[in-house]
Amino acid sequence: MKIAVFDTYVRRPDGRRMHFDILVRDQDTDKDPGLVLAHGRRYLAAKGVPPEQLTSQECRFCHTEFAPPQVEAEIAETGFAIIELQNCD
Repeated sequence: MKIAVFDTYVRRPDGRRMHFDILVRDQDTDKDPGLVLAHGRRYLAAKGVPPEQLTSQECRFCHTEFAPPQVEAEIAETGFAIIELQNCD
């Protein structure tokens, strides 16, 4: 499965900057670019970070690639996957 990777940075309530990637099916971004932001906001809400902080300024398309099996399975189940990179704990 070909996926689109969105590089995302959001300021946490404690001032630290979260860095994570949002991964979606490549063709999903063509149909509804707001879908990526919705997935990111869902992730932030689950982490206790105010989801309204995520706008297109903090979330930018980076590249496409082919998904490894575990990412493909997660996208098939939930519609997206998150790669946590910095300060996501």
